[in-house]
This record gives sequence, C-alpha cells and structure tokens, in this order.
Amino acid sequence: MKQLFSLERKDVILLVCFTAAVFAGPILMKPLGAGYPDLLQKFAIFGIFALGFNILFGLTGYLSFGHAAFLGVGSYTAVWTFKLLSMNPVPAIIFATVIGGLFSAVIGFISLRRTGIYFSILTLAFAQMSYNLAYSVLTPITNGETGLQLNQADPRVLDIAFGRDYGAVLPSSDLFGIDMTGWPGFYFCATMLIICFFIALRIFRSPFGMMLRAIKSNQNRMMYTGFNTRPYALAAFVISGMYAGLAGGLMAVTDPLAGAERMQWTASGEVVLMTILGGAGTLLGPVIGAGAIKYFENIFSAYNDGILQEAFSFLPEGLQHVFVSVSSLFVGEGWHLTLGALFMLIVIFLPGGLMEGIRRIQVLISNRFGSGGGGADAKSNPAPAE
Repeated sequence: MKQLFSLERKDVILLVCFTAAVFAGPILMKPLGAGYPDLLQKFAIFGIFALGFNILFGLTGYLSFGHAAFLGVGSYTAVWTFKLLSMNPVPAIIFATVIGGLFSAVIGFISLRRTGIYFSILTLAFAQMSYNLAYSVLTPITNGETGLQLNQADPRVLDIAFGRDYGAVLPSSDLFGIDMTGWPGFYFCATMLIICFFIALRIFRSPFGMMLRAIKSNQNRMMYTGFNTRPYALAAFVISGMYAGLAGGLMAVTDPLAGAERMQWTASGEVVLMTILGGAGTLLGPVIGAGAIKYFENIFSAYNDGILQEAFSFLPEGLQHVFVSVSSLFVGEGWHLTLGALFMLIVIFLPGGLMEGIRRIQVLISNRFGSGGGGADAKSNPAPAE
C-alpha cells in the first residue's frame, strides 16, 4: 500500500501542476472563450475517457474501436441508479464504473483472442451490436431512440428512506445538497479527473505498466519465452473500460439522461483521435488531445457568417466577402475540416502528438539556455514527455 501511494519527486511535481491547472481551468480558458462550466465539464469527462483509452492503446498497442460501448453503458447505469436509488452522484459513478468494468471484461475476454486489425474489428463489431441493442432491442431498459430520462414517478428508494422529497419538480443530481450543475458540477468532474490521472500515473510507473509496455514492444517474443500476456492485456482492457464507464456516468451526473448515440462508432473514433492528437503513451497527451478536440467542436463550430463578417469588418467590402467565404469553410459546420487539417499536420510533422511538440520546445529551450555540452546531450537524448 505504501508503494502504491509513494511518488518520486518529479511525479509529485507533475501531479501538483496538473491539479493546479485543472482547478484553475476557468481562469486559464477564459481568454480562449472556453471559461464556462459546461465546456470545462466536457474537457474533464473526455479527459477521463481518453486517459483510460490510453492505458490500453498507449501502453499495450491494442487499438480498440469499441470503447463507446462502455461509455454508453456507464451513462445508462448512472441514470438507472438515479431512477432507482438516489440522485446522489456517488452511487451512480460507482455503479457506472463497476458495470463498465464487467462489460469490458466480457468483451475483452473474447476480443483479446485476436491481435492487430482483427482485434480492432472485433471491438468495433461489439460496439455496433451494443448500439443496435440499445437503440431498438432493449428499449424497455434504454427507452430506444428517445433515450433514458428521469421522471417524477421514479422510486428513488434511498432518497425516500432518508426523507428526501423533490415534490413536483423534476430532480437533478446533487452531492449531499450541492447541485451538480454549473461550477459545482465542473469541480466534481475535475476532482474525478485528478483522481483518474493519479491512478494512471501509478500504473505508468508500476511493474504492471512496464509489463504492458513490453507487450507493446514485442508480444510474440514474450509469448515464445512462455510468458502468458493475455491476463495483463485483459487487465488493461478492463481498467480502460472502467475509465470509460466512469466518464459515461459523469455525463449522466451533469446531464441526467442517456441515449444510444453515446455508443456509436463515431464516439469510439473520437477517443482514438484525442489520444493520437495529444500523444499516445504519454500521461498528459490524451487529456490535452481531449481538450483540443472538444474546444474545436464547441468553439469553432459556433462561428457563423455574422461573426465572421464582424471580425473582417475592417476590410473593404470585396475583400471582406472573400475572407468570410473562405473562413466559413473551416468554422461553423465546417469545423471538421479544420480538425482534419490539424490532425494531418500533426501526424506528418509531430507523429508523437502535441506532447512531442512540447518536448521539442523543451529541448530547444534547454539548448538555448543550457550550459556547455548539456544542450547537445539533451538534443540527442531528450527526456520523455509526460
């Protein structure tokens, strides 16, 4: 237990800086137009989702296209917990994490019989099966295309046992009387993100994490020596599924509803983009990638022709029309084009993701301000980015 919570000095600094940056998110993101709670909640939730996916993909190299299934299962579980037990988010996220882990254990046990592209196709198939089950087959549980929602007739046995009466108002989740909307909801999600980051940090630094890296490096060689890698890969898959289940549960905490759209293949592809964009196999990369994609989705997509015309109002009318026409292709409904172009540039010039760019900047700074031959050593052997 002591070894589990012991951290090296550099890891303590990393954890403290990460915690400070997350809690200071409203201040740091305000100049970028993203300093409001709903968007910051998405940053935190999808940061957890990407952190969990990175434990599987970044460490073991297993590329799953089915993680949206665990995200959706977590959301459905949390909403059912609200309906049956209590509007307190603590039981909801516990059950969402556990059910997400159990569901991922079943899928992982089958999918991990194959590797490479066959593994990816299997996970994609399971995710699409889950989506269709939620959308059209299991409608008594999922409420089909309408989605699972709260209503006043829900039993909520724990709330009733403790004398909690919501009256005629449709309830919202609350943590012992603190409403989980707005800023309290963000700080609750931020706390969960920090806890998840700490767990991921311990996994990365543990012998278990080293074993996962060895699987990614050369799984066949390990198997030839008689070492059974499947239990380690399955454990990584389950942990990753638990992260996804937690993220889905937090979605329901901040907005108590669940729909089958959270299980679509596009959601699985999105977390892959987040991890690769930020830097697969690094600690901070998936969180940065999740924040970048959600920023583009919510900020760039909000720009319309009226905003662009105002932005280019200082230009002559002819040039203004040209600039607005060209810019409108990359913002608003065309924000995916901007994201695609950015992703293409990063894959070409920064194959290690945004974290590789940060590492290169660190090396340049150390070379410029470092002493003597230390700069050359730093250039040839740059420290791994977190």
